[in-house]
Amino acid sequence: MDRRESLKKMFIGGVASSVMLSSCVQEKEKPIEKVDIIEEAPGYGRTPAEASRDEALRSEKFFNDEEMATITVLSDIIIPEDEDSVSASATGVPSFIEFMVKDIPALQLPLRGGLMWLNRESHKRFDKGFTDISEAQQIEIIDTIAYPEDHLKNSPGPVFFEEFKKLVITGFFTSKEGIDYLDYQGNRPNIWDGIPEEVLQKHGMQYDEKLLKVAMDPNTRHEVMNWDDYLL
Repeated sequence: MDRRESLKKMFIGGVASSVMLSSCVQEKEKPIEKVDIIEEAPGYGRTPAEASRDEALRSEKFFNDEEMATITVLSDIIIPEDEDSVSASATGVPSFIEFMVKDIPALQLPLRGGLMWLNRESHKRFDKGFTDISEAQQIEIIDTIAYPEDHLKNSPGPVFFEEFKKLVITGFFTSKEGIDYLDYQGNRPNIWDGIPEEVLQKHGMQYDEKLLKVAMDPNTRHEVMNWDDYLL
């Protein structure tokens, strides 16, 4: 199994776990109230206050240029470009991480500290910053924190890498390219041709011909049924 497939399974597994957890604590559903159908507008789902906050966060800058360069390199080590998809940075993962640390301030110190650790380790081993060493040297450092020995698993490098990897996976697999790679279909309308005639005959049933004409026409599949017109 290649790296991208492994990360894909980690992402799907994480999503499934969160869904199961939320379903376990979900309150009893309230009766569905009749509401008017509204057209989805640009930005639908975000309140004005939320949209304003998002814009304010995007206008701010937390990581400096050197840190962003390191984030970009590290993101592409975790999810590099291959024959099936683009690299993490090509989907905007570095910008996603920059946004997340502003949206969740608790991430700021651990990630900035981790980037500092990475550069110190690079200088210790190769007398250069992480973005200035060769790809082979970068992988040498990452391998020690991605696959740490048991007694080092809770040390700064591995702890930072584990949290950073989660952000990269989330950013990549929620991007358009990542969703395409997952081949996520979502809720897509299809055409239902109704119960087969032989099954209807077996149970002595038949369709109302008037209903059949209006309810089984694929050309009107996106139209909202007006039952008042049908009952007249």
